[in-house]
Amino acid sequence: MSWFIRKEKGINTPTEMKREAPDGLWYQCSNCKKITPTREHKQNAYTCPHCNYHEKVGSDVYFNLLFDDNEFIELDENLTSGDPLHFVDTKAYPDRIKSTMQKTGLKDAVRTGHGKMNGLNIVIACMDFNFIGGSMGSVVGEKIARAISYSLEHKSPFLMISKSGGARMMEAGFSLMQMAKTSARLAQLSDAKVPYISLLTDPTTGGVTASYAMLGDFNISEPEALIGFAGPRVIRETIGKDLPKGFQSAEFVLEHGFLDFIVDRKDLKDKLTSLLTMLR
Repeated sequence: MSWFIRKEKGINTPTEMKREAPDGLWYQCSNCKKITPTREHKQNAYTCPHCNYHEKVGSDVYFNLLFDDNEFIELDENLTSGDPLHFVDTKAYPDRIKSTMQKTGLKDAVRTGHGKMNGLNIVIACMDFNFIGGSMGSVVGEKIARAISYSLEHKSPFLMISKSGGARMMEAGFSLMQMAKTSARLAQLSDAKVPYISLLTDPTTGGVTASYAMLGDFNISEPEALIGFAGPRVIRETIGKDLPKGFQSAEFVLEHGFLDFIVDRKDLKDKLTSLLTMLR
């Protein structure tokens, strides 16, 4: 049995012979902590197959999910922020914009485009939380306003996908004015009887909630999305009372009449198609 006895301690395997699992093969849900193959998670529209937790995703995922064969024409793709207030905090605002653009590959916190969704014409504006918290600056307001104008001109339904921490502090009053600008343009869309659907995703807060996110002909949401104006801690400290369980969740907001329905991301395209078909 001498062949069964290890004469040397340890396992001496040359580095070039070692095999390691490549990064990115597995996804761990941040909610239930269970493991899923990354490919399955992606095929499941970035929702957990165990608990249905909806992972935060950006415009590239939504455009791929909604536009037929991911074919669309992007609007105003090169529009970028200026520095009207010469704002500086830990770094100058232009430097922050530049570094964020390099990190995310985005020009600002919203992308807009038009194309077909199950054969129906649609204009979509989708926010990206990775770009300075999806904050609403002048470019965000301008791109949304222009997308609404395109929708109005071509009589195509408009879908707004919101995901934002609110107004962009680096632009102060310029940021807040985007609430009025986008709301006024949406009023024109309403007068023309062109459908507007607002999809609120996690999180939708601040000035975005106080303007275009809540002005849809249909206001819908993904499951368990955080929806509100001020954060729960601020509200709790202001009113001096504990907040109800599930406060500001999509389910709570639906129960209190501020949403029309909640839709699973996997069903989003079919649900939107059915809704727009009924409105034609």
